[in-house]
Amino acid sequence: MTAGAPSDAEAHEHSHADVSGGWLRAAVFGAMDGLVTNTALVAGVGGGGASSRAIVLSGVASLVAGAISMALGEYTSVKTQNEQLDLEVEKERRELERNPEGELAELIEMLRVRGVDERLAHKVAVQLSRDPETALRLHVVAELGLNPEDKPSPRVAAVSSFVTFAAGALVPLLPFLLGSSLLWAALVCGGVGLFAAGAISARFTPRAWWYAGLRQLLFGAAAAGITYLVGSAIGVAVS
Repeated sequence: MTAGAPSDAEAHEHSHADVSGGWLRAAVFGAMDGLVTNTALVAGVGGGGASSRAIVLSGVASLVAGAISMALGEYTSVKTQNEQLDLEVEKERRELERNPEGELAELIEMLRVRGVDERLAHKVAVQLSRDPETALRLHVVAELGLNPEDKPSPRVAAVSSFVTFAAGALVPLLPFLLGSSLLWAALVCGGVGLFAAGAISARFTPRAWWYAGLRQLLFGAAAAGITYLVGSAIGVAVS
């Protein structure tokens, strides 16, 4: 290779999706839960013979209660996970202070089982251990599979789940809010929303969009069908 000629193996910039911010899982779960919950609720209440007004009232109540519940649940679960990670990091920090030789041997073994020969593993481990924070981070990532510097945000998860649950729960109510009294129109609207939400979520996964859409539609249809039968049975029993 001539001097100044670019190497074929030069590093190049590339990017990855943000998988640690806490918003994606909460957003997908919130949207799917809102769609399934209110589509099934509309089917069950409508199947029981309730009026359009009663369906809208129960649907809006479910939207508000469900969005708040989702937000609080996401905040608490992510916050608890982060606090548990902080606790484990402190345990590892104390272990590094009390038993540096043992932790060094552990780091050497981590490198060795990943394909580094023993002599080089010892050299690398010694060099890395000169910075206690670097050594701590390596031990935590290797032992827990989590990076303490990439913790998801509880607030982001809570807001994402609140907004997406509310948006998903609103979809099957739209026909009634627009003046329709047809149950099938609300169920079709919910089904379209379920398929669209599944298809959109596929852009974050290797799944085909139509597969993800159909899968979510089938899940929602099963929930709505069962709830409709239950509502119909209760409606007949109390009539």
